[in-house]
Amino acid sequence: MQSLNTQFDLIRQSATVAMADHILALKASGKNIIGLQVGDPDFGTPPAVVDAALKAMQDGLTHYGPSRGYPDLRAAVAKKLTRDEGISYDPATEILITHGGIHAYYLAMQSILTPGDDVLIPDPSWATHSNMAIMLRGNVIRIPAPADNGFIPFFDSWLKALTPKTRAIVLNYPSNPTGAYPTREYLQKLQDFAAKHNLWIVSDEVYGSLYYEERPTSVAAIAGAKERTLLVNSLSKSYAMTGWRVGYLAAPARVIENALKAGQNSITCVAPFIQKAAAFALTDPAMQDVTAEMRAGYARRRDLVMHLSHELESEKVKVIPPQGAFYFFLDLRALKMSSVEMCERILDEVGVGLVPGSAFGEQGEGFIRMTIAASDEDVEAGFRKIVKWAERQ
Repeated sequence: MQSLNTQFDLIRQSATVAMADHILALKASGKNIIGLQVGDPDFGTPPAVVDAALKAMQDGLTHYGPSRGYPDLRAAVAKKLTRDEGISYDPATEILITHGGIHAYYLAMQSILTPGDDVLIPDPSWATHSNMAIMLRGNVIRIPAPADNGFIPFFDSWLKALTPKTRAIVLNYPSNPTGAYPTREYLQKLQDFAAKHNLWIVSDEVYGSLYYEERPTSVAAIAGAKERTLLVNSLSKSYAMTGWRVGYLAAPARVIENALKAGQNSITCVAPFIQKAAAFALTDPAMQDVTAEMRAGYARRRDLVMHLSHELESEKVKVIPPQGAFYFFLDLRALKMSSVEMCERILDEVGVGLVPGSAFGEQGEGFIRMTIAASDEDVEAGFRKIVKWAERQ
């Protein structure tokens, strides 16, 4: 029998996708399910963005486009990064348009890693961050980001994890699944650490526009950090464009040159009509208001969950308010039950779909991820069911 790539033996399939498949099967059998497991905005893509794509198609932009991305979209990305993050990028040499945020992350990692390199990744974190590094034959070292430190690694943990083969640090702030993000002072200290040890910083900032307190700082905006930072972002969460698959990588020109080669040999280019819609979304003033309205909607649901947590006064479900993103990482460690068992039982017994915290790393065990990218009614009904179930255990 022919052999397979053994790297994939080290990777589990997505827990979120597995839960979604299970929910589809239950719905097909006629069961009513409240789906609070997805990381997909429940808002529709703004109609004006759809219109921009349709016009581009009608204008004939249905063939190959430039593999770097259209100049107007790269200029729009550069303007966005200056406007929102205070960082200046050259759209001609330091920005690459990608097939969503995952592709931007893949190209970033492929551009800097060689087999055997060590990659430092906080735990808990989105599983793809580790899985992609493993696929590229890197060695992942998980850095504990415990709940008792606000899901931010104690700084000494970075130092203890350093090896002669350490090549990169991966950040994702606001975090999926916790919504946490560090202070500017913490990021400055981390940049100084990376500079001292000649490390790259790969920063996934897909949730950067979704925050409820002080705006998070992009690590690339920290003094001295831009030259070593690979900034990953997309329009998926900020403009409710998950299915459009359009994102970008902003990085030093020599990194972009590597990423461009990888992109040309993996997807060729992002669909031209999608690029035109993305440029419109990033530059039209009304679209920035749409992003703010979505953030306000998530903030309202965040407040709703916090209000319910005070009303219900559960001793079994501890609620930590997220600083950003659109998830609650609910603490059910008091049940002394695995997060997988909790999610399976909650789904089967009370009909609420969630994601087990262990899918995000060892520090996530005992937690469950609940999205607020759902209607107010589903968020309230789902949370009440979770608490009622937990109190019976």
